[in-house]
Amino acid sequence: MLSDIEIAKNCKMKDIGEIAASLGLAEEDIERYGKYKAKISALPKARRAKLVLVTAINPTASGEGKTTVSIGLADGMKRLGKNVCLALREPSLGPVFGIKGGAAGGGYAQVVPMEDINLHFTGDLHAITAANNLLCAVLDNHIFRGNALDIDPEKVYFRRCLDMNDRSLRNVIVGRGGEGVEREEHFEITAACEVMAILCLATSLADLKRRLGNIIVGENRKGEYVYARDLQVEGAMCSLLKDAIKPNLVQTLEGTPAIVHGGPFANIAHGCNSILATYTALGLADWVVTEAGFGADLGAEKFLDTKCRVAGIQPDCIVVVATVKALKLHGGADKAGLSEENLEALEKGLPNLYKHIENMRTVYKKPVVVAMNRFASDTAAEIEAVMRGVEKAGAKAVFTDVFLKGGEGGRELAAAVCDAAMQKSELHFAYDLNDPIEKKIDDIVKNVYGGEGAEFSEIAREKIAEAEARGYGKLPVIVAKTQYSLSDDAKLLARPQGFKVRVRDIIVKGGAEFIVAVAGNIMLMPGLGAHPAAERIDVDENGEIVGLS
Repeated sequence: MLSDIEIAKNCKMKDIGEIAASLGLAEEDIERYGKYKAKISALPKARRAKLVLVTAINPTASGEGKTTVSIGLADGMKRLGKNVCLALREPSLGPVFGIKGGAAGGGYAQVVPMEDINLHFTGDLHAITAANNLLCAVLDNHIFRGNALDIDPEKVYFRRCLDMNDRSLRNVIVGRGGEGVEREEHFEITAACEVMAILCLATSLADLKRRLGNIIVGENRKGEYVYARDLQVEGAMCSLLKDAIKPNLVQTLEGTPAIVHGGPFANIAHGCNSILATYTALGLADWVVTEAGFGADLGAEKFLDTKCRVAGIQPDCIVVVATVKALKLHGGADKAGLSEENLEALEKGLPNLYKHIENMRTVYKKPVVVAMNRFASDTAAEIEAVMRGVEKAGAKAVFTDVFLKGGEGGRELAAAVCDAAMQKSELHFAYDLNDPIEKKIDDIVKNVYGGEGAEFSEIAREKIAEAEARGYGKLPVIVAKTQYSLSDDAKLLARPQGFKVRVRDIIVKGGAEFIVAVAGNIMLMPGLGAHPAAERIDVDENGEIVGLS
């Protein structure tokens, strides 16, 4: 079979103007970035579409094909005659050159131009990086130039960022050699920075500027918060983001419109594409397929408890993606046993899937369809075990072949999702916004993760008390934890019991308007593996990129 990039290069893309026209957009409504990419500048006000959220079980290291299934589902809906639009996140260069590779789908279910989307695209992540680091530069310059705001250099909270996995930048010293005030600094990956979250949660350009001004950069020596607006830099930051805030329009291999915009990670940020992208898709199509990062305990929880609250939206159906291989891994199978029939491991791993179904159905009260990403190694007995188990859990499982067959391989899933989305449902939440911060975190652990509750370090408790005293107690909570387990321990697979999640730190995001609870050993700046994907990516003598997937 051809590689992902070969499949993408062999497809016949439509001019982006034709894709825009299929959504009712005129040429003057878009800003072209060549023949196959555009920014949407005319955003619709009405929202009419049915919204489908695609999430997943706790994934393996390489992911379970959630984006691929999302794309194949949308193409499948199109083959059923539906007026459909995708709303996906943008890839980050860190994973592209790291372990996971690209995030434009795979096989015959991709968004294109694949190499552009996975690399620089329309420059959104570069603009976010620049805006973030402009604030850092102005902050350090202010301290160096006399520090009129009396900022305490030891209590600077806002961090620099880079769109790359680079563990060497986790802990650094800036200002050495008299080139500024020497202090400890920490880098985050761009996908985890607050400016990314702000861009994705802003509902307008004015809201973007307001949120940028509310970023807490640190404290003065009196213990008072210092904000970006105190440095008078929010306007300049907004100027760097005035184009980045506009949603990006591309297409699938089969010509289905796709809006790809915003890219926060779900394990260390809020994991959802931009509200403006979702609003735009909801106003231009009758059906919208969107995704949330990593497993349903992370991405879907944040989509439902945070994004839906801020945006005033709710999904009509939730799709949980899984694979037989991943379920066997959750059941204790080693890599050697993943491609063989292993019903014992599968049965032990299925409870992970059951928990995610249970959460979507009983916590959030939404219809659920399970999309099983099919592999050639899946046996009839394993398929039967999954179908039988999912039915007992109160959902329907559909094995999809979108990787090999594109939209045709997603028709059955599309039909099941459309049927489920017609059921009347009303979104419930995992916690009450008005509850104290500790209780909100505790409710997430109990209701979503299935744990016994949360434990808090002394520092976390102090910061929670401080946040509530400063008026931030009613904000949503974003838990930063491992994606590989329902718990905060990556080694606890399937559906662990009797665990508690230890919250070691609390970060108040005044501009993004949420509280981050840092659990376990999660890093805000990922590192590279022993053999990163960068070793396999190259440009041939004709200038064609190879090895990207």
